Amino acid sequence: MVPGLFASCDKSSDNLEKWRRDLFARLDDFAGEALDRLALAESGKLRRVDLCASILRRVFSSGSEEKTGFSVVQALFDVVRGIDRDDLRPAFYAELISLFKGVCGSEIDHDAIINDDHGENDLKGREAALLRSSQLDAMVHRVEIFMSRYSDGLKPETIAQRHLRRDRIKKYFGANDAQWHDWHWQIQNIIQDADTLLKLVSLNSGEAEAVARARRYHLPFGITPHYLTLMDDEDLKARRDAAVRAQVLPPPEYVEQVVESRHKRGDFSGLDFMLEEDTSPIDLITRRYPSICIFKPFNTCPQICVYCQRNWEIEDAMAADALASPKKIKAAVKWLSEHPAIREVLITGGDPLAMDDDSFEYIVGLVAAIPTVERIRIGTRTLVTMPMRITERLAAFLGSLRLPGQREIAVVTHIEHPYELTPEVVAAVDRLRRQGIGVYNQLVYTFFVSRRFEAAFLRRRLRQIGIDPYYTFNTKGKEETAGYRVPIARLLQEQSEEARLSPGIERTDEAVFNVPGQGKSYIRSTRQRHMIGLAADGSRIYEFFPWEDGIVRVAPAPYIAWDVPILGYLERLAEIGEDVDDYQSIWYYY
Repeated sequence: MVPGLFASCDKSSDNLEKWRRDLFARLDDFAGEALDRLALAESGKLRRVDLCASILRRVFSSGSEEKTGFSVVQALFDVVRGIDRDDLRPAFYAELISLFKGVCGSEIDHDAIINDDHGENDLKGREAALLRSSQLDAMVHRVEIFMSRYSDGLKPETIAQRHLRRDRIKKYFGANDAQWHDWHWQIQNIIQDADTLLKLVSLNSGEAEAVARARRYHLPFGITPHYLTLMDDEDLKARRDAAVRAQVLPPPEYVEQVVESRHKRGDFSGLDFMLEEDTSPIDLITRRYPSICIFKPFNTCPQICVYCQRNWEIEDAMAADALASPKKIKAAVKWLSEHPAIREVLITGGDPLAMDDDSFEYIVGLVAAIPTVERIRIGTRTLVTMPMRITERLAAFLGSLRLPGQREIAVVTHIEHPYELTPEVVAAVDRLRRQGIGVYNQLVYTFFVSRRFEAAFLRRRLRQIGIDPYYTFNTKGKEETAGYRVPIARLLQEQSEEARLSPGIERTDEAVFNVPGQGKSYIRSTRQRHMIGLAADGSRIYEFFPWEDGIVRVAPAPYIAWDVPILGYLERLAEIGEDVDDYQSIWYYY
């Protein structure tokens, strides 16, 4: 680790604060020397020196120690003096090495994902334009190489394979085509046990046992027959359907932690990561922002996502008592009408489109009758799990609520991976768009969708079928879904390097971190977050500022979040066959 950085620090001293001051002085010397040496170098290297120096100053500060409860300076102090620190993991040293290399202006191997020579040239006019055009072609070619590795569900061979699986599932249930395309039949035949799953799709022993254990302990679980056709049988080691399986097949460690949480508390309330109970002014309503609120009249879904934000309050897939009572629904609507500051209502749950038509139309009609509501959003994943739910009747009803210039109706869905796309999804989106209904997508940036240009490929395909990218959510820091998490640096890297190579209309989404009890923090804005520390296991520690910061005089306290170690993430990528050299610039996104 750059021994020169500690050369003038007194190794025999027991005075930690004096050692800290010496360390700051040496850090400034190294950064200054590097900036002088690189004065004529490319601007990226200069920015990296300055960035890494500022990160180290913050990490070495006593203020960081107070907020994080861990002292990086103490750790280095001990290591330099030969004191054993078994708690310091390889990921901790990897982070510091990258920071020290950055502050010294060292060359970074495989720094760019596209390494074409775009250096200085003295060409002008048409010659310069032709050269630039050829360079841009080279960029696109490199991007296409990455994107060509990913499958989507609209390829003819994939469609044909899924038709075969559909026939097998139909035969098992004794269903005909008309029944298959009826969303009521899909709901009536949700698969909720491991034995049935094993008859319809290949599962490895870990998947089957986790599902069986989840059901023994009454964890919410369900897969629609349509979604089951998206899983592959041919090769369980292939990653083509990894994101599909990860959506609904709970990992063993998830089941263990959820069961343990319920055992300790008697219910699932300990899984309320977003502290929705603290932001619910009345039953069925969640409010975190001035002009919008969430309305949750239906507390279940046809299919349960493993990392669902509300898994703590959903009893089971299509639970019989999921629809709120008329009394609660009317009280919530009355509350909405008494708060004219709320101009937008997101109706979600659960999945509101799992309600029958009469109930859905009645509830949405109540909200539409509030004159101060200018926009109604429907939050649903049925476009993916059960696209046949988007009937002509449903689309026409939503279209009838549109009042151009007065009231907008929008559908926000959650398509996680290109492999979830099907011709049925395309038809459902088209049905809504023909009624003037905007369709938007929220992506949860999990490990299973985080390979190079994987999310960019999804956005590209979404736009082709008429869906606007809306949000990319950093996976929540819930303990039970740790295996789904991706370092914040990877999301920053993706948004800065990969999404930037797409046309603007494909990359209109915003990367966000959901702060418990407060709401969305924009990850790309350093006004809303910064790295303040480093943990012994190599986790970066971030301070997230509430969205009210700078808007109101006294804002809520910042939120301290422990990320997942970058080194561990890269090791997981290597295990699934990724070339980690393609990801090396991840170390310099903070």
